[in-house]
Formats: sequence, structure tokens, C-alpha cells
Amino acid sequence: PDDHRPEVDLPYPTWGEPMPDVSFRDPLADERVRLAETGRPTFVTFFFTRCETVCPGLVGALRNVQTAAVNGGYAEDVRFLPVSFDPERDDAERFRAYAGEMNVSLDAGDWRFLRPEGVDAAEAKINGEFGIGFEKASTEGDGYMFNHLPLVLLANADGYVERAYTGASPNPRTLREDLKEVRG
Repeated sequence: PDDHRPEVDLPYPTWGEPMPDVSFRDPLADERVRLAETGRPTFVTFFFTRCETVCPGLVGALRNVQTAAVNGGYAEDVRFLPVSFDPERDDAERFRAYAGEMNVSLDAGDWRFLRPEGVDAAEAKINGEFGIGFEKASTEGDGYMFNHLPLVLLANADGYVERAYTGASPNPRTLREDLKEVRG
């Protein structure tokens, strides 16, 4: 039914649209991961590890779903793919540290921190294909942060978006309930 489809044209993939067929590197496993190749329900979000505003809420919500999946015995039936748009700083070492900071289990189920190959790839894939609209913003000293749309996507096993959540802190209970529905 088309009752889930928004009436406005949004910059990011929404209900019934295919997950963009792009790939990113998983530096922890040293392999490429295609987002459109799901085979099981998949959560995707976009973040950077040095974020002090919305990103911890996005990753934390997915971590809560991961914990429920582990406790419920279906951790292998769902993928979690947080994608960084800060390839200059987010590497394997930083992802390992961030997993510890966020209490994410890298050994439970299929959680993969992903990153584009460089700044140009981040712009083309994350802004171009997903409409996140991230922009680098200078901070005090020589640091930088990013302004961006907070977004979590839930795709079904066939690679079609079932839900798109915007906002700084998606409700983990809603994510779990929607995952249950998508899992069937």
C-alpha cells in the first residue's frame, strides 16, 4: 500500500525505494560492504565518531536494538551499518575505540562501521545518494565538526527501505517493533 509513501519529495530514500547500490569499506574486516546487498533486515545511519550532538543518539539507538537482538536470539538475522562521513579521522583504530565508548559489541551479530574511501567519495555517496547534506564546520583551534541530517534507514531483506527515521534520538522501542514487523 502507498500509505507509507510521503507526499513530498525527500532528499533521502524512503518507503518502497531501493537502498542505493553503493559500497563502503569496513576497515575492521578490511572488506567492502554493499548497502543494497542485504539478505536480511538492515539498519543504516550516517555519523562521525567525534560528534557531540546527534550521532551518539543515532548509534546508541542502534546499539539498543543490537542488544535486544542478541538477547532475543536473532542477532544474526539483522545487520547494522553505521557509515561515517569523516574518512580523514574515522579509521579502524578509531572505530574500535568508539565501539568501546558506545558499548557496541563488534562480535555480536553483524555490526560494521563503514567509511568511504575519501572526502570526494563521502560527498558523492553520502550526500549524493542518501541526501544527508553533511557540511564541514570549523570549531575552535584547528578542529572541525559536521552539520548533517540525522537519519536512520531500515531496509528489508530485499533491499527496499521500509522506514526512514529522522531526528536526533530515534526511539529504540519503535526501532525494535518496526524490525519485528520487517522480519515477519
